Amino acid sequence: MEKKAQSGHRLVLVPCPYQGHINPMLQLGTFLHSKGFSISIVHTHFNSPNPSNHPEFTFFPIPDGLTADEISSGNVVAIMFTINANCKASFKQCLTDRVTEQEPQNKITCIIYDEFMYFSESVANDLNIPRILLRTQSATNFIARNTLIRLHSKGCTPFPDSMSLNLVPELHPLRFKDLPISIFDTLENVLKLMANGHDVRTSSAIIWNTLDCLEQSSLAQIQQQCQVPIFSIGPLHKIATAASSSSLLEEDTSCIAWLDKQSHNSVIYVSLGSLAFISEKELFEMAWGLINSRQPFLWVIRPGSVCDSDGIEQLPQGFSEAVGERGCIVTWAPQMEVLAHGAVGGFWSHCGWNSTLESMSEGVPMLCRPCSSDQKVNARYVSQEWKIGLQLENELERGEIERAVKKLMVDDDGKGMRVRAKDLKEKIEVSMKGGSSYHCLNELVELIRSF
Repeated sequence: MEKKAQSGHRLVLVPCPYQGHINPMLQLGTFLHSKGFSISIVHTHFNSPNPSNHPEFTFFPIPDGLTADEISSGNVVAIMFTINANCKASFKQCLTDRVTEQEPQNKITCIIYDEFMYFSESVANDLNIPRILLRTQSATNFIARNTLIRLHSKGCTPFPDSMSLNLVPELHPLRFKDLPISIFDTLENVLKLMANGHDVRTSSAIIWNTLDCLEQSSLAQIQQQCQVPIFSIGPLHKIATAASSSSLLEEDTSCIAWLDKQSHNSVIYVSLGSLAFISEKELFEMAWGLINSRQPFLWVIRPGSVCDSDGIEQLPQGFSEAVGERGCIVTWAPQMEVLAHGAVGGFWSHCGWNSTLESMSEGVPMLCRPCSSDQKVNARYVSQEWKIGLQLENELERGEIERAVKKLMVDDDGKGMRVRAKDLKEKIEVSMKGGSSYHCLNELVELIRSF
């Protein structure tokens, strides 16, 4: 606290209101707070983080103008357009009135904003406050998005089905079907949002939640074309080791006691993230595939994640009896604690970037079932570039699921993936302890202090 008071440096952080974006921003805040900075979080009323989880930060909610219909639609792209249209004035007022009033001795040194909260850059520019952009997805995904924007501008989209398995020129190993197209809106609107997020505008630097040891060539390619410095400081969940949970859903920690009773590397952890949806038929196929694999499993079935049903209540008749003590089902899990547990030997994931980084950081191989957007890029890299997982590409079918789970958890192929995953974990640890991420973090702190 004494260090914080001496610094006089207040940073304002503006997270995008989705779990995969809130987590890295608050983790970054935790790290910067440990370096003596005072942290203010300006956030929308929609999906607002819980201030009691981070008593060291000051939280300022701003009105976002979202209607109940817009929120219930689940259209992420439309919601982000509304937020950017509505929040500029309220953000400016928040900075000039409330933030400055609360700690007048701590003037705002810098604004760090999520790439999809681009209204923040405009306000920072008006108020002459230095600004830094945070990108919470992979560097390779950024390049894939740029490729998609370019192909669309040439009239090459949508791609015919006959091209879906073709490799994208200069983007090996990505195929056209792996490009980060979102299911939430029209391609036109998705690309417009991407283009807004890509525009660095007048920002002084870009922070990236990734590592050189994972994406060296992609980062080098981006830096070559970028006029401002890039700081690849990932994985952010590891630099903020003392970070409180920033989960928007309540975590069921009872699953840890169940994991304690399981054998080493025997459990497959199944979680499809905070936004993905599955049909009731897919739920049934997953259920029987997991049962028939004979592997212990910890399965997260998020409320509202199964279309037109409550999820857990819709599991097939006889499922509980067939599983017995071999399975544990929760509505949400403390994922980082689960992946770090010795009993977990595989992760069936939607391959959001946070989940992918968390799995790699613990040396856990993956079974990939991407749903949309950047998840497809990440899944392809997990299976083909880093070779630490398998991808389920066809319609979910219990026989294929059973075979894939066994391949990952017990077959020789899975053992090879586990060895490579452990090697990657060690490289990530080296990067954090004196390697590239460590140096980038120090350089970032120096840049902010220079403001």
